[in-house]
Amino acid sequence: MEKRKDSGTSPRPSGLAERLDRFFEVSARGSSFEAEVRGGLATFMTMSYIIFVNPAILSAAGAPFAATLTATVLSAALLTVLMGVWARNPFALAPGMGINAFVAFGLVKAMGLPWQTAMGVIFWEGLTITLLVALGLRERIMDVIPMELKHAISVGIGAFIAFIGFVEAGLVKPGSGTPVTLGRLSSPEAIVALAGLAAIAVLWHRRVRGAVLLGILFSTAIAVAWKAMDPRVFPTIRLTALSSPLSLPDVSTIGRADVLGAARPELVAVIIAVMLSDFFDTMGTVVGIGEQAGLLDERGRIPRLYETLMVDSLGAMLGGLFCSSSNTVYIESAAGVAEGARTGLASVVTGLLFLAFLFTAPLASLIPSAATAPALIFVGYLMMQNVSKIGFEKVDVATGLAAFATILYMPYTYSIANGIALGFIVYTLAKILQGDARRLSPAIAAISLVFAWYLAFAAI
Repeated sequence: MEKRKDSGTSPRPSGLAERLDRFFEVSARGSSFEAEVRGGLATFMTMSYIIFVNPAILSAAGAPFAATLTATVLSAALLTVLMGVWARNPFALAPGMGINAFVAFGLVKAMGLPWQTAMGVIFWEGLTITLLVALGLRERIMDVIPMELKHAISVGIGAFIAFIGFVEAGLVKPGSGTPVTLGRLSSPEAIVALAGLAAIAVLWHRRVRGAVLLGILFSTAIAVAWKAMDPRVFPTIRLTALSSPLSLPDVSTIGRADVLGAARPELVAVIIAVMLSDFFDTMGTVVGIGEQAGLLDERGRIPRLYETLMVDSLGAMLGGLFCSSSNTVYIESAAGVAEGARTGLASVVTGLLFLAFLFTAPLASLIPSAATAPALIFVGYLMMQNVSKIGFEKVDVATGLAAFATILYMPYTYSIANGIALGFIVYTLAKILQGDARRLSPAIAAISLVFAWYLAFAAI
């Protein structure tokens, strides 16, 4: 992708602008204030779907929708601004897709944990990653894990998220004699979801910024109009929100994480599973976007890497304490880079834009799950594109089977942790059976033992 450099014809900044230029290294990185603002706006538009999708997912676990929306916006705003002023890189953070689904459908629905305890698990995994960053171990641990498994985790989460979207849209339902079957495509939920999915696909094809958000708004408009004509449909929609769209933010979830309740021996493997999933996403995202922005040095490292990883790690802890789920660097930051963003100034712009949604929580009650389902399906599609990076036709059987198990076990067992666990176990066993035990990393073998204990515990 061609990198834009807008500073060549810009006048030299002076006064406050000059200090900002030096602090964020705007001119030094070949950017301009205009490019940073444009990039920050583009990043916000492409990732703003999380404002509605995250509370929609977590509300399925019992967390209050309006309060979760506030926590989502606050955590994204604070952390993205912190990324800008401390790490000074053009990366935005928000609650991560996949981990929020694991909280709602894995920890709460499958394991029966209260959502407050599930958020305690997120806090502990964030603390674990923070300690790894502080000790300088995060990069070293990343080096021993096969890249194919990292890609497989992303693909598996994509399949899982898309499956959740199909269920929320009514396109898939429990079967009679089969686990699942075709839903009623003529239902209002299915029609609204399919219309939203079509809108997102068309807008994305035309490279319209904010395609996912616009798709949610489009399907919401259809659902609200349908509700106005027939009050029996979309029972979760509250049309009264239109008469009083503004209110003080609901902060009732902040500080309600049951941190002590999550500090139980039987949850150690779960914390590790979440940590590993969180672990993989950030490194790949940071390196990929850093390369696109031309920020990598000759060793393949981005500037202020320690600060970048520390903000991301603290984001997981803050997400647990705020009960918004783990915050992580978003791949949608690449949209801002494509618009010319090269510095943390773009992140500051993105973070401030998130704050604009703090006082609009009542409007969120107009958005049914059928309207956010298309976003889940489409984001799942985007994550599934990583399957081409695994290279099944090139890798050995151990790696291929491990990636295969990781991808399929997530949606099949409705659990991200189960997919990650089985993938590591299969990889270790297959390497041993192939006679490659001597080439197996001790770290991977140790992680596989922990996962084997976790799966045995879950089965019991």
